[in-house]
Amino acid sequence: MGSFSIALTGLQADSVELNTVGNNLANLNTTAFKKQSTTFEDLFYQQIGTSGSNNALQVGVGTKVSGTATSYGQGSLSTTGNATDMALSGDGFFVVQQGGVQSLTRAGNFQLNSQGTLTTVDGAQVLGYPAVNGVVSGNTTLSPLTLPVGSTESAKATQSFSITANLNAGATVGTQFATPLTMYDSLGQSHVATVTYTKTGANTWGYAVTLPTADAATASGNTGTLSFNAAGKLTSPASSVGGIAFGGLTDGASNLSFNWNLYDASSNPMISQSTAASTTTASSQDGFASGIYQSFAVDSTGLITATFSNGQTTNIGQVAVASVANEQGLTLTGNNNYVTTAASGLASFGVAGAGGRATIQDSALEQSNVNISTEFSDLIVAQRAFEANSKTVTTFDTVAQDVIGMIR
Repeated sequence: MGSFSIALTGLQADSVELNTVGNNLANLNTTAFKKQSTTFEDLFYQQIGTSGSNNALQVGVGTKVSGTATSYGQGSLSTTGNATDMALSGDGFFVVQQGGVQSLTRAGNFQLNSQGTLTTVDGAQVLGYPAVNGVVSGNTTLSPLTLPVGSTESAKATQSFSITANLNAGATVGTQFATPLTMYDSLGQSHVATVTYTKTGANTWGYAVTLPTADAATASGNTGTLSFNAAGKLTSPASSVGGIAFGGLTDGASNLSFNWNLYDASSNPMISQSTAASTTTASSQDGFASGIYQSFAVDSTGLITATFSNGQTTNIGQVAVASVANEQGLTLTGNNNYVTTAASGLASFGVAGAGGRATIQDSALEQSNVNISTEFSDLIVAQRAFEANSKTVTTFDTVAQDVIGMIR
């Protein structure tokens, strides 16, 4: 009756393949699902004798499943418009943690919990590199990433300002030109400062930085002289003007003290003189009012940036991306998760776009890489194989009945 066991091994192996194909089809719409395939190999052989030429006469005893391989091919990316969704484009995995156990996943359909922590739909925390004072270091220990939901960014008093302007060299002595500039005190209150240039002579202009008299009681270091050479290049002051201060602010804020940056990062003066009309082309200052958290965005390297209602942005952290030496050695644990094994090797952590790791697309999800046409074809083949092995069982049964009938 050993013949029945041969057909049974085929039925068992075909059942595994049918289950694999069925699982692929069941996960056709599962985020970032990776299809699997079943491979077979023959079992051992019995030697029942030799031929006249002394060749072995062997009879096989069936088949078995040798393994299931996972295809980690890229799934198509679909835009969702949801800021918490992320998709990996390339090789690698997101790193998540639940109950102190780390797992890997390709599924980036994340969400925020009540504390603002980025999690999977099953509550696992998404890990990365948190920012310290807006700076992210990829050399720190992986930690949960938390957004400042509901928080307020404190105001910052203006500490420096700059103006890019041209002063008319042909203007008569006494001609004035003014540039208004909004500045902020320690309470986040805005003040409109005015920088007034007054022509005092050939290639010289006096300046005065003022606030409305209703805003401040005292002022110091706010006046001086700008000197230009014959080519219209600023020569004095030779560096930034410091120590401009206003005291006794009526809103109760600390004294407002700041510098005027007359030169850019390359030491080129930003105030020039020519025969063209006096004009201001740009101005900036580094203060801002307080602001409430509004939203966040993720760039291709996984850097998370929060935006506040005052228009300011700050780095919150960077999403970690893991890679493994042997993806086929990963163990699937359900919930779109994988864990490393001795066969896969330990996970190597880093940031997106570095070390061959995938880049990240924000507001998008990776779709399943299951091809329904291929799966239906594989399903038909597996079905036919199962039916063939079933036919083998019925054939052996018929033969056995005939043998029993001869004995009778």
